[in-house]
Amino acid sequence: MKIKKVLLAMAGIWLTAALSFAQTDPFNPDIPDRYVVKKGDTLWDIAAFFLNKPWLWPEIWHVNPQIANPHLIYPGDEISLIYVDGRPRLALNRSREVKLGPQIRVQPHGDPIPAIPLDAIDSFLSKTRVVEPGELEAAPYVVAGQEKSIIVGAGSDFYVRGEADEDQSFWGVYRNGGNYVDPETGDILGVRAQDIGSGRLKARNEEILTLHATRSVEEIRIGDRILPVEDRTIDTVFYPSAPPPDSDGVIMAVEGGIDSVGRFDVVAINRGETQGLRIGNSFAIYKVGEQVRDRIGDDIVKLPPERAGLLLVFRTLERMSFGLAREANRPLKVGDLVREP
Repeated sequence: MKIKKVLLAMAGIWLTAALSFAQTDPFNPDIPDRYVVKKGDTLWDIAAFFLNKPWLWPEIWHVNPQIANPHLIYPGDEISLIYVDGRPRLALNRSREVKLGPQIRVQPHGDPIPAIPLDAIDSFLSKTRVVEPGELEAAPYVVAGQEKSIIVGAGSDFYVRGEADEDQSFWGVYRNGGNYVDPETGDILGVRAQDIGSGRLKARNEEILTLHATRSVEEIRIGDRILPVEDRTIDTVFYPSAPPPDSDGVIMAVEGGIDSVGRFDVVAINRGETQGLRIGNSFAIYKVGEQVRDRIGDDIVKLPPERAGLLLVFRTLERMSFGLAREANRPLKVGDLVREP
């Protein structure tokens, strides 16, 4: 009798735990037990394939201690749905590590898959900069092109005036692309240094520098500024994750100087490392509710925000961050909200 009661109690506990997990089951229905990673996949694609909430990926990822750096996923690797302590987890089987003899031999399969499509953010990551207010104005500036021309392209020389580091040979050419202003406080969080091109130092004559334009995405003009080329490390391997509590913010700007936001657009938000943001944080985008006239109450009411997309943070600064709009099922714009998903 006692054994029966114990078994019934254990069954009840198991059923309660199973029902509790089912209510919060993060997996999509009808997913396969195994998935082979293909070239062109991204971590977000795989997370969204398995999970109805891709930012829950770290919570169900089962780290295999036998695999060196299991956080890197390569084409050809196999992701399996397994059960650990009765709960489903995703595990990695690395196809590159195959036992052919008494020791493991590694077969390289190229680079690991990125978190998001790098072609959507490559130029932004490697070229665009955010500087402090006044930094561009204090930098050396273009005074003339070759033969007194007012615009210069790649392959031509141009002249710069100002104090510059004598040990610096390669320079980026920038133009003021406007301020990033926090719409909630009015504070300037940074200045967009718009990438114009690059130059190599050819000669120095007191305060005049002669540079050779090695690259240009636009014509280099009189008044453009130069800054030392940044040695920037681009982190492409990260997992979608939920943002920290109390980090809701606002979309301040869209890359390209437009107001509307579409899928794969890069946007700036007014939250950064100060609020605990890190690369990989995922936000839901909420369209700001419109104001409408209540004809019955004879006044103006503001409609509630509506969820309309998802944002994945790929670069963080002290007081602001940049993200990629992964989903946008309704027209979005500057001023819309980002919230915990």
